[in-house]
Amino acid sequence: MTPSQIFDRMRAHWLAGRSTFEADLLTDDVVIETPFAAPGGPGRIEGKQRVLDYTEAGRAAFPVRFDDCRNVTVHETADPEVIVVEYELAGTHTRTGVVASAPFIAVLRTRDGRLAHWREYQHTLAIAEALAA
Repeated sequence: MTPSQIFDRMRAHWLAGRSTFEADLLTDDVVIETPFAAPGGPGRIEGKQRVLDYTEAGRAAFPVRFDDCRNVTVHETADPEVIVVEYELAGTHTRTGVVASAPFIAVLRTRDGRLAHWREYQHTLAIAEALAA
């Protein structure tokens, strides 16, 4: 898969209420980084099984239904295995009904058609405000 195809698959998972990743999407040594992770959240997770366990638990516990992934801009790079993606996730808090959105920027690196590295920069304040409402 190309980096853009992998992102499209991730986006489809978000909108279907599924965990972001499936085992066949990831390299064994995949690295997920969130440099601006919310307090208490990990800034880095390494290895396929750890990533799967963390993201599955996180999706199950996160009280938001993603309704849209919009304003998507994919920036190709000189490396055909790397893209930079800008996007906005919009969703509904499943307990309060509050509708909100937050912008993201991510760097996606593939190897042999699978995700090897995902670095996501989140607007943690917008997310925290939506969850607190």
